[in-house]
Amino acid sequence: MAKGKSIKRVTKAIIGGAVLLVGIALLVLPGPGLLLVLAGLLILASEFPALERYVDPVRDRAMKAAEDSVSSPLRIAGSVLAGLALIGAGVLWGLVPRLPLGGWSTGSSLILSGFVLLGLLWWSYQRVQSRRNQKRSVQSRRNSSS
Repeated sequence: MAKGKSIKRVTKAIIGGAVLLVGIALLVLPGPGLLLVLAGLLILASEFPALERYVDPVRDRAMKAAEDSVSSPLRIAGSVLAGLALIGAGVLWGLVPRLPLGGWSTGSSLILSGFVLLGLLWWSYQRVQSRRNQKRSVQSRRNSSS
């Protein structure tokens, strides 16, 4: 039984570490870096409680960044265009092997990054809209009770 727990712990450490490292790389590259850093920390903190102290500050920053990404129609349009550009670049890199690092390994990772960006953008938009609707309903209840 102890061997099974060790394997589970090592597996979570490897997966969490990999997600964390990809997130750190995506802080400077196009992609959802802060959210992946948060995901990696959450995975690691489930096995290493000492890391839990880093989760809340990163979560706050990640949620703020997610909300900021959909704070205006211009930002939404820019993010959608960036996602579509990543998908288009991925197709191009897959179809034209003469490009630097050309081929489907690079192309598929660009395509995946584009879809992840669009998915997170949609999630952020839904989250912000939900919060706005909650605030409006609270305000309307306050106004009707006064």
